[in-house]
Amino acid sequence: MAFCNSCGTTLEPGARFCPKCGASISMTGAIAPPVVAAPPMPVAPPPAQGGGSALKIILIVIGVIFLLGILGIGTLVFVVRRVAHNSHIRNQDGNVRVETPFGTVQSTNNPDEAARNLGVDQYPGAKVIKGNSATIGGMHTVDAEFESNDSPDKVMAFYSTKFPSANVSNKDTDGYTIVSTNNNNLITIKIRSEDGKTRITIANVSGKNMMGGNSSN
Repeated sequence: MAFCNSCGTTLEPGARFCPKCGASISMTGAIAPPVVAAPPMPVAPPPAQGGGSALKIILIVIGVIFLLGILGIGTLVFVVRRVAHNSHIRNQDGNVRVETPFGTVQSTNNPDEAARNLGVDQYPGAKVIKGNSATIGGMHTVDAEFESNDSPDKVMAFYSTKFPSANVSNKDTDGYTIVSTNNNNLITIKIRSEDGKTRITIANVSGKNMMGGNSSN
């Protein structure tokens, strides 16, 4: 379809004159309507190439962690089996001795024996209630509990003379506490009133190069 160059009227095909203004129409001078180009079709982006590589890396890392976990469990099981195979336990009259590749552990729940091994004088007339002792390598621990009819003040007076240079010697709402240390021993004495009786709890931890003060008793 063409248009008149003078007035823009639509012309019939093959017209020589404009029906509106009468202008002569040149076949080469007619203005053709603009052609609107169709919009281009959207093109889908190419698939990403890095996703597969990242997934492979993640799977490899997970596999390595899983393998290390299996190796760690296997090593732990091997060590436990070796320790169990080379450990020996002897139990005689409440005295337990355990020999392991890391050292020997000895323990007893005999209160009289524990009282004898305390290395601390027993309060006169006090009754042994319970006691335990154990030896692990070069460390020896003993604790025992006694009961006395005397007052806590009298019991404290007795042990104050035994440990005149104690690191700690005080009274609180629960009773008395004495702590004494030297190069090889840590001795703790607690004196409490309980059910009309005086309870005396003594613990002694001994071993080479024990941390503590240098007081001697």
